[in-house]
Amino acid sequence: MPKIKISVIKRFSPEDVFGHEYKTPSGKVIEKCHFEDGQEWISEDGEMPEGFCGWAWTDLARSIHVLRFGGNFKFWAEDGIMYDSCSDGVRPVCFKLERIEE
Repeated sequence: MPKIKISVIKRFSPEDVFGHEYKTPSGKVIEKCHFEDGQEWISEDGEMPEGFCGWAWTDLARSIHVLRFGGNFKFWAEDGIMYDSCSDGVRPVCFKLERIEE
């Protein structure tokens, strides 16, 4: 089975989403996701890479498995690539997923 490269394209801050700082009901200021733009991981055997976020993994898993099994998203991207995102509504993250053919 091919491996999948997961790359952070862009992280959005609460300011990007709401136009202002976002605080939890207890007053804690929420920052951007701890990932870094350009950060990369490799998923082997469809497993979540070490250090990856479980919330983001759940959102990306469908697309990762389609790519792993040879599927493509022709309406969206070139063969072997998909763009997807974490559904965190306060600080979303956009990812590029790439099938690595060996």
